Amino acid sequence: MDEFIQVITTTTEKTEAQRLAHVLVEMGLAGCVQLIGPITSVYRWQGAIEEAPEWLCLIKTSRALYAEVEATIRCLHSYETPEILAVPVIAGSASYLAWLAAALEEPQP
Repeated sequence: MDEFIQVITTTTEKTEAQRLAHVLVEMGLAGCVQLIGPITSVYRWQGAIEEAPEWLCLIKTSRALYAEVEATIRCLHSYETPEILAVPVIAGSASYLAWLAAALEEPQP
């Protein structure tokens, strides 16, 4: 079975998050992308503490597809330095993981 990961990124706008989600799923790079927001992020950027509304994208994919997922995010993202973090899925429901594996193997149009 594939080694699954969840890739996390944030965007400033809902429309950017939706576009990213659709592209990743349409390209077969993600089985599912969940969009959560708006959320509030507090972070340090160029020496100042900033606070901004963002949309959180939770991207379900496989480790084998990570490089392509990262490249796609970088290509479409509006941030100079987008958050792109991958966390391993160490366990999950067998039926959900089977669905995810099948979704990632479906032929793309």
